[in-house]
Amino acid sequence: MNSDTRTIGFIGLGHMGGPMAANLVKAGHRVIGFDLVPGLLAAAAAAGVEAAGSSVAVATAADVVITMLPAGRHVLALYRDEGLLTAARPGTLFIDCSTIDVADARSAHEAAVAAGMRALDAPVSGGVVGAEAAGLTFMVGGAQAEFAEAEPLLAAMGRKAVHCGGTGAGQAAKICNNMILGISMIAVSEAFVLGESLGLSHQALFDVASTASGQCWALTVNCPVPGPVPTSPANRDYLPGFAASLMAKDLGLAAGAARAGGVPAELGLKAAELYAAYAAGGGADEDFSGILRTLRDEATTEHRTGPENYEKGGTPA
Repeated sequence: MNSDTRTIGFIGLGHMGGPMAANLVKAGHRVIGFDLVPGLLAAAAAAGVEAAGSSVAVATAADVVITMLPAGRHVLALYRDEGLLTAARPGTLFIDCSTIDVADARSAHEAAVAAGMRALDAPVSGGVVGAEAAGLTFMVGGAQAEFAEAEPLLAAMGRKAVHCGGTGAGQAAKICNNMILGISMIAVSEAFVLGESLGLSHQALFDVASTASGQCWALTVNCPVPGPVPTSPANRDYLPGFAASLMAKDLGLAAGAARAGGVPAELGLKAAELYAAYAAGGGADEDFSGILRTLRDEATTEHRTGPENYEKGGTPA
């Protein structure tokens, strides 16, 4: 069937799913959506998504069903317990864009196949900004044929889709990528805190590191201090972006996978610990770069004039 004529079902219309569904509408697809939160469903409807009364109603009408949910248990409950797989037509392609445990992704795939469906795991990177701008990167696990079929839809929602391998490979790539990101943000934040204690201005450190061997996305795009990158969340009092609670979740998944596989991953485990504490301590709804403030608060006060100066991008005396 031509991708232009397919009906797309979308379940989970929150900060990520809502813009993703809207971008499918903009690309000319018929999209039927559902969310348990009435306000989110109404917002999606205003963007051209046809509102359904339940997830089962979505599956009944769709040729492809995309899910964007908080955790693996929600995906499995939807597939197994809430009748999504039994409601769909045989051969329906299920694309789960949630970030979940690799084992849960494989279980969801097995349940879909057992019900006569086809399935991909396709978590995303790019955050809310990427979802709104159709600039996401999709990391996809599953069969090549299903990936090829899904590519036009993924292209409507993102700038890149990578076929990472078999079932669960997309989730594996996502948690490995975010382990790199979490560690990098902590390293960049610690460097700025150290620079502050040594009398180095934020701008000077940025100008050096952004063009030297310290260059990374956490520095040049999501810089954790105000000033050097005007579009970074640090200039909006750490309004996310990518919330610290989500980083803590992803690093928790990476840590669990590392432990299960006997991989030491010492920095990954420490990053998971730090982000879990940051999210639990009041930073859950802040951008994950806000962990800089926690690291600063824990640092020695020697050679510092006060965090209020650093919040404004100032230089220690």
